[in-house]
Amino acid sequence: YLRRERIDMLLNENEEIDNHQSFGVKIRFSKDEDVDSMLGIYMQHIRRGLDPNSASRIDFPQIEDLKRRRKNMQKHRLPHLVAEIGKTIVGYAYAVPFRKRPAYRYVLKHSIYVHQDYLHMGVGRQLMPELINSCAAAGYRQMIGYIDSTNQASISLHEAFGFHQAGYLKGIGYKYGKWTDSIIMQRSLGMGDKSSPSNA
Repeated sequence: YLRRERIDMLLNENEEIDNHQSFGVKIRFSKDEDVDSMLGIYMQHIRRGLDPNSASRIDFPQIEDLKRRRKNMQKHRLPHLVAEIGKTIVGYAYAVPFRKRPAYRYVLKHSIYVHQDYLHMGVGRQLMPELINSCAAAGYRQMIGYIDSTNQASISLHEAFGFHQAGYLKGIGYKYGKWTDSIIMQRSLGMGDKSSPSNA
């Protein structure tokens, strides 16, 4: 994997990220004991807008599923961050390979989830730069995110950190009793496509 010696240093689970702690928010790398809180935040988001009758038929992820995913990300030197206020996990962020084919090995897709009680309080704004920096330090060249087209707060956040709209997917989601669209947003990391990777 990419620039392993640098990302190994970054992925020290006990390391705190000290340069983004405004409003009492501390950004650090996740630990196994954070998974329960992360699952609660995740469930808030994926249940939103679903018909309760249909939701009962959906297999939602369990704690062990998230622990397994997190362990796999660590194995592949991928960043997995949490935002913490006091002892409360208020958000988390991670990046995974965009596609499994080797031609796309320098591209990641990312997700950021914030607890519903802490929305619009700058938590995502604290997580985003650390996620970007971790991905860039690992040698990746592009980041991609998929955002609900009605989520203007997330769109604005991504634009503030250099993302631009790279695509539009129409009618791919179904919630609140209607079809929803998604926007693909992208930004370069490091030299982006301006140079070839040193280990290509």
